[in-house]
Amino acid sequence: MASLPIFTTDDKDISLLQTNWAKELNPLLKNAALQGVLLPAQALVAGQTAVNHRLGRKLQGWMICRQRGPAAIYDNQDANPNSNLTLWLVSDTNVSVDIYVF
Repeated sequence: MASLPIFTTDDKDISLLQTNWAKELNPLLKNAALQGVLLPAQALVAGQTAVNHRLGRKLQGWMICRQRGPAAIYDNQDANPNSNLTLWLVSDTNVSVDIYVF
């Protein structure tokens, strides 16, 4: 995850500004929840569905942003050998959902 770059300068005011900005912005830049991807209209089947999360790294968490029908949904990530690529979701019925992954 990124952090704000600090450029070398002889200007003390600019140096102080950079330090203060980095102090305030770096926690936001390192927050995994803000580095996510919205996956719209994911079709879940009754049972387990593997969803490609497209993060390019291990999934930290997920949340349903929109659910187009009644369903109980949970993950099975602890058993997922490909957690760097996919999110395993289990649903009790077929349903389409928008998922935010981070």
